[in-house]
Amino acid sequence: MDIRNIAIIAHVDHGKTTLVNALFADYGALRDPSKLNDRAMDSNPLEHERGITILAKPTSINYEGTKINIVDTPGHADFGGEVERIMHMVDGCLLLVDAYEGTMPQTRFVLKNALENHLKPIVVINKVDRENANPSKALDEVLDLFIELGADDSQLDFPVCYVSALANTSSLDPDPQSQKPGMDALLNLIVRYTPAPENNDPDAPFLMQTALLDYNDFVGRIGIGTIKRGSIKVGDSLVDIRHNGEKKDFKVLKLYKFSLMSKEETNEASAGDIIGIAGLPDIGVSDSLCSPLHLETLPPLRVDEPTLEMEFATNSSPFRGRDGKFVTARLLEERLHHETQKDVSLRYQRIPNKEGWIVSGRGELHLGVLIETMRREGYELEVSKPQAIEKEIDGERMEPYEDLRIDVPNAFVGDVMTSLGERGAALVNMDDDGLNTRLDYVIPSRGLIGFVSNFLTMTKGYGIINHTFKEYRPRFLKEVGTRSLGVLVSVNQGLSTAFALEKVEEHGTMFISPGEECYEGMIVGEHRYPSDLAVNCTQQKPMNNIRSSTKENTVVLKAPRKMSLEAALDYLNPDELLEVTPHALRLRKRILETAERKKADAKKRALLEN
Repeated sequence: MDIRNIAIIAHVDHGKTTLVNALFADYGALRDPSKLNDRAMDSNPLEHERGITILAKPTSINYEGTKINIVDTPGHADFGGEVERIMHMVDGCLLLVDAYEGTMPQTRFVLKNALENHLKPIVVINKVDRENANPSKALDEVLDLFIELGADDSQLDFPVCYVSALANTSSLDPDPQSQKPGMDALLNLIVRYTPAPENNDPDAPFLMQTALLDYNDFVGRIGIGTIKRGSIKVGDSLVDIRHNGEKKDFKVLKLYKFSLMSKEETNEASAGDIIGIAGLPDIGVSDSLCSPLHLETLPPLRVDEPTLEMEFATNSSPFRGRDGKFVTARLLEERLHHETQKDVSLRYQRIPNKEGWIVSGRGELHLGVLIETMRREGYELEVSKPQAIEKEIDGERMEPYEDLRIDVPNAFVGDVMTSLGERGAALVNMDDDGLNTRLDYVIPSRGLIGFVSNFLTMTKGYGIINHTFKEYRPRFLKEVGTRSLGVLVSVNQGLSTAFALEKVEEHGTMFISPGEECYEGMIVGEHRYPSDLAVNCTQQKPMNNIRSSTKENTVVLKAPRKMSLEAALDYLNPDELLEVTPHALRLRKRILETAERKKADAKKRALLEN
C-alpha cells in the first residue's frame, strides 16, 4: 500500500485535533460521525477540560488506496519538545494557522523545526468561517515567517488549503463561500506533495529510531517511531544502540500499529509504518533499533532540557491521610518513576535525608498537569513554588529566557507594560490596530512565574498571552515574580466560625468560608499589607445572659477567593507550600508552628540587615 507520513503542527488552539476529527468522520473506519467524541484524539480527561493536546498521538486513515499516518502534536510550548522529535518520524507536515489570529509564537517554533528538517509544509488556513477571519492576511503572515526563518525556494513554493475543521469543509480558494463538505481538497494535496517514505525495500536490514515513548503495566516501555528500512515481526531479535554507544540485544515482545483512536497489536510491519515496539524495559528516546547482522546508528534526536523545577514531598500537614489513598514516600516515588517512563522531558531527584524530590519540567503547565493527574489518582503531596533552572555556561551564571506575545485591549496596555517592566521584560515590538495592541517581549522565565493569573485579572479576562522558550542568557540580577502582599495565617486548628472570620476579614481577603477546618500554619487569606499576620479563625461567639439589641443580627461575609491549582502555584512565596489532596488545595507555611516561624523570620531579617 502507498504510504504518507505527516504531522499536524500549529500554535495551541488553532484546531489540530478538531481537524483530525474531521478526517476520522469522512475517511476513518467509523463512518457515522455521531460515534466520534469531540476532539476524539484527546483521550486524557485533562486534555478535554483544558482544550489542549498534551501528548503526541499517532493515528492513520485510508484515502483512495493511500494509507496516511498522522501524528497529532501538542501546540503548547511546555510540550513542544515532542514536536521536534516527531519531525524525524514524518516526511511532511500540515502547518495549521488560525484565519483570525494568524501566526503566533508557537507557529514560529514548529515551522522552524519543520524547515530545519527539510520538510515542505502544506499550509492549512483554518477557521475561515469564523467571524472577522482574514485568510489572506494570515497567509501573508505565514509567508513573512517562512522568509524570516530562511526557507529555501522550494519550501517557499508551498501549497495552501483553506478549511473549517469544525464544519468539516475545505477548499483551495480563500473565499469562505467556496468551501465544500469534506476534506478531499486537503487530502489530495497530502498525497500529491508529501513524498512517500524512502528505502521501502522490505528485505533490507531493519532500521528504526524511537521518537516517542508509551508505557503500560503489562509490557513496560514502548518505543514509538517510523521504520526507516526493512521489516519486522514479533519474536525478531534486535539491537538497541544508545547515543553513548552502549548496545543491548532484545527480542520483540509486542508490535503495535495506530489506527483511528486506538493502538492495535500486529504481528508484522514494514518500512514507512509508524509502530510501537515492546520488549526492552529501558528503551529510550533517540535509540537506534537495528538488525544484529547490520548495526547502524542514526544521528541523535534532541530532547529538550527542563527549564523549571519545584519540590514535591509527602504531605506533612495535620490532615495527612484523611483524603488520599497514596501518601507514603515509596508510593510517590513509584508514581514519579512511572511518569518518567513515558515523559522524557520530566526529571526527578531525591532530596537527601528528606521525603521529598526536586521535580523538573518544561514549564508551569507541564508540572501542573502532572500534579493534577496525581491528585485525581488519589495521591496526597505538598509542592513548592516553581523556580527557573539556572545553568553555569563558560563560567557565567545563566537563566532561561522566553519570547512572550500578548494581545490586549488598548485600555489595559499601560498596566500590562508596567507589570512586565517590573519583571525584567524587554519590549521588542508593539503593534496597535486601533482596538487591541500586540506586545512582543523577551523575558526571564522566572518573570513569568505568577504572572499569568495576575494578567488575566488585570485585563478582566480579555487578554491573550503566549510564550515559548528562547535561550539561556546571563542572569538578570533583580528579584522578580515574588508576591508583594503578606498572608493571614491561622494560629490554631479547628472549624472556622463566622464570628471569627468577621473580624479577620477586616485585615484582608479570605480564602476560606465558615465551617471549613483549618490548622496552625495554614494560610486562610491575603493580608492587605506586605507583612504576614497570625489570626484566630476558630473563635466562638461568647455565650452570656445579657440581652443585646444586635443579638439577632446575621453575620454577612464576602465570598472567599477560590484558586485553581495553577493560580495557587503562582501565588506561593518561597517560604510557603501547597498541600494537594484529591479534594482539597490548601496553602500553608513551610514552618507551621507560629512561634517557630516568627523566630525563623527574625533570623532572616537579621541576616539581611547584616
